[in-house]
Amino acid sequence: MSEQYKQAGVDINAGYEAVEQMKGHVKKTMRKEVLGSLGGFGAAFDLSQLNMTKPVLVSGTDGVGTKLKLAIDYDRHDTIGIDAVAMCVNDIITTGAEPLYFLDYIAVNKVVPEHIADVVKGISEGCIQSDCALIGGETAEMGEMYAEGEYDLAGFAVGAVEKDQYIDGSSVKSGDKIIGLNSSGIHSNGYSLVRKILADNQIDVNSELDGENLLDLLLEPTRIYTKAVQNVKDKVNIKAMSHITGGGFYENIPRALPENLGAEIKTETIQIPKILSWLIETANLDINEAYNVFNMGIGFIMIVDEADVEETLSLLREVSYEASLIGTITSQEGLVIND
Repeated sequence: MSEQYKQAGVDINAGYEAVEQMKGHVKKTMRKEVLGSLGGFGAAFDLSQLNMTKPVLVSGTDGVGTKLKLAIDYDRHDTIGIDAVAMCVNDIITTGAEPLYFLDYIAVNKVVPEHIADVVKGISEGCIQSDCALIGGETAEMGEMYAEGEYDLAGFAVGAVEKDQYIDGSSVKSGDKIIGLNSSGIHSNGYSLVRKILADNQIDVNSELDGENLLDLLLEPTRIYTKAVQNVKDKVNIKAMSHITGGGFYENIPRALPENLGAEIKTETIQIPKILSWLIETANLDINEAYNVFNMGIGFIMIVDEADVEETLSLLREVSYEASLIGTITSQEGLVIND
């Protein structure tokens, strides 16, 4: 069946098998608002089921960058999907939105059902962690676009927030405090530099760093902060939030601030993960460049009034997020890091 198409580089039957293998993972993510089932031409979500009077939809799309290259090179496909979800939902929750659903796009040289199932397993786990439904996606076999064994992965997430609870940073003022939520490691940015450091220093990724496998540390999935935001936002007035991703501190903290305000970061409470410390030391990387590339152990920030700091930290601990006070909003534009 479809032999000429297969000879042209597309195996339809392998695609069918991949869909069958991913169905179990997708089913685990379902919410009551999802209409229909996997395999339709359009994925539907019933907003009328939400307990909201004036819902505002918030959307985000992203990929996982060249971290994907590590997963491909070392045949480790079962967690990279968590990164794809995290990169999207961690962006949209900065507005206070509740993630609702996620769609994925996987483009491959050749469909290998087991590999696709592993990727979707990770996407499913990311959706479970963020309480959103995996309601659709696309797997495209494109042999002429990708080398053998290669694939690309991207995602798209939609969330909703009550219009009068939308967080846009406009109420931030000088003297407000910045709370940093710990990352799980490198997350999913800076990997072009990570891979260059590995290559330049001829690092064996199957070696150990302080008793842990280096490749495991390099592929540690991005932490998802949905539960942290949901547990805090109804009890504390979160004025602004930021996802610390590409561009590190220097790009992402100012994005959360109104014009004419800046931030001062004091690093003594920041716990830099050992994998990042090792990379910085191995490359002899300037510390300011490190804060401009990596998350440095802080994957997400919340800006709150000084009076709300202790309650916010307590609420974060309730849902097992390590966090600390890392800075203060200032009346001078720009970011100052006191290391």
